[in-house]
Amino acid sequence: MKCDFDEVISRKGTGCVKFDCPEVGDRLPLWVADMDFATPDFILDAIKERLEHPVMGYPFVPENYYRVILEWVKSIHDWDVAPEHIRYIPGIVKGIGMVLSCFFREPGVESQRVKVIIQPPVYHPFRILPQKNGFEVVCNPLLPVEQDGKLVGYRMDFDGLEKLIDEDTKVLILSNPHNPAGICWPKEELQELAHLCVKKGVLVISDEIHAEMALKGYRHYPFASVSEEAAACSITFMAPSKTFNIAGIVSSYTVVPNPELRDKFFAYLDSNEFDNPSIFSTVATLAAYTKGREWRAGMLEYVEGNIDFVEEFIRDRIPQISILRPQASFLVWLDLRPLGLEHDRLVELVQDKAGLYLNDGAMFGEQGTGFFRLNVGCPKSVLKEAMEKLECAINA
Repeated sequence: MKCDFDEVISRKGTGCVKFDCPEVGDRLPLWVADMDFATPDFILDAIKERLEHPVMGYPFVPENYYRVILEWVKSIHDWDVAPEHIRYIPGIVKGIGMVLSCFFREPGVESQRVKVIIQPPVYHPFRILPQKNGFEVVCNPLLPVEQDGKLVGYRMDFDGLEKLIDEDTKVLILSNPHNPAGICWPKEELQELAHLCVKKGVLVISDEIHAEMALKGYRHYPFASVSEEAAACSITFMAPSKTFNIAGIVSSYTVVPNPELRDKFFAYLDSNEFDNPSIFSTVATLAAYTKGREWRAGMLEYVEGNIDFVEEFIRDRIPQISILRPQASFLVWLDLRPLGLEHDRLVELVQDKAGLYLNDGAMFGEQGTGFFRLNVGCPKSVLKEAMEKLECAINA
């Protein structure tokens, strides 16, 4: 399986958000959570083979589509999922909106007040999407874990969560593994969350898009797999998109073990034809999950090497700042708070002085103030250039 992860591929002018968004300008972009590596050949070859047939009519879901997904989930996560528990969805963020609409927006009925819990600092669409759809978002911030004055992790605040939940609180959106901190939540912590949510009647939407990207020494636990309570109160979203760099091909799927939740949600998907994958969704997913094990292993090894590089660079050359080493994914949580600058000054430092375009930590909630999310899913030469730019800006 060949892939040159060191190859620098120009993405400018391809209509990609990461490089062509006007706000990026001429800055070096290491922000949006897709990688700059070539999509694997076995996926591109499968798409090319399908394109050799000149008719692109309505697709039929291949007979082996869901079976291949279930076999992959079993082999990667040791999670047995029944075939009737899974369906395609047209995107995970869209899926969150679909769950909210399906369960809490009945046609012809005056909208009830519904509160949605998020755990900042967390992926910003968890806040933006519910708010735009008229839901009230309430925050149960993660508790920082520090060692020798440096951030080394986060844990869930269960005491705060229990106090926060009232009769209007219906949903908690879980980031598992966590984005932007890259946490593989421990099984016991997920079990405690499930117990509390069942007790309080809260539905958990678990975004597990980074599930296949647990790094060496860590394991991802699908939320619905940790206990019967977790299976009873949750709707899970997964996808091959982050792992195989196919975010532009919508290839997500949902797993719903609870029959009451499943019947209602799958009927909603079916009635709106949301569960019909495109031709290339099935082609890409089948190629990824039948031929992608070796490529995935190589990609994770390269990403881990990039994380090592950033960690060592900061330790040796910019010790004024620190990073939270991720347990999953290619996203690194940079802590620039020790520089003692106001957040606006830090944004100016990163964007204007260093010439980098990173995710401003404040977009993940006020708990992200002073942080930046760095995407290391790129050739090491590009990452080296970025770190040297940051070093020069800080030292100046």
